[in-house]
Amino acid sequence: MTTAADFSPDGYRRLIGSFLDTGYEVRNFDDVEQEKPHLILRHDVDQSLQAAVQLAKLEANIGVSSTYFVLLRTEMYNPLSRDGMDAMRAIRACGHRIGLHFDASLYDDDRDIFEAAAERECAILETALEEAVGDISFHRPVRSLLGLPGRFAGRLHVYDPVFYSDMAYCSDSRGGWGHGHPCDHAAFDAHKAMQLLTHPVWWVTPDADPVEKIGTVLDARLERLHRELRDNCEPWSNATRIDPAETRAEIPGRIRR
Repeated sequence: MTTAADFSPDGYRRLIGSFLDTGYEVRNFDDVEQEKPHLILRHDVDQSLQAAVQLAKLEANIGVSSTYFVLLRTEMYNPLSRDGMDAMRAIRACGHRIGLHFDASLYDDDRDIFEAAAERECAILETALEEAVGDISFHRPVRSLLGLPGRFAGRLHVYDPVFYSDMAYCSDSRGGWGHGHPCDHAAFDAHKAMQLLTHPVWWVTPDADPVEKIGTVLDARLERLHRELRDNCEPWSNATRIDPAETRAEIPGRIRR
């Protein structure tokens, strides 16, 4: 049984240490071998780039590298903003890769449309990063993309059978191990390759349940929006100077009264 303590910075160190201590090597999607003790570390950044930076630094301290898949179109964060670009640069500075986290639900359900859209999104990300983006993951993938063989938009994708159905796969979706704990997987005992999907938001806040962790993300997002308004909108800046200790959530209601 996993606990909140398992989904924490120390818990992540223990998890990766369990693989390294048994002889696993961390590899990327383009150099993994299925029959060898290779571990692919994949991170889908669904909610917070700041959480991704925290995990990227933790991994750098452990001495492993991974791929962080970033959403280009999301209401949760803006990767092309100043904060977003700083976060992606920080992830790269830790020795990790950036991939595209593609949300197919934003487009008509058609393979050609999906690939053209993913190509456009990759091009935008490549222009921002000034480097190639070679890997794609799918955000809440539609059925037609699961198990799709070969390349997608000219790039490797994480649900190719080579990395998905033909290889051990474990995910921490919803803040738990829906496919069973990675160290309990038969592939772990057999020292065979595994794709390990984790979401940074579940790992960087200790002693909290999943709902509390999402609440922390929302609080941080609200604070960033407040800071932006304070610096660029005089009415808001004047209003929020009335009581600096007042919480951000209370300010809009007081102003309306």
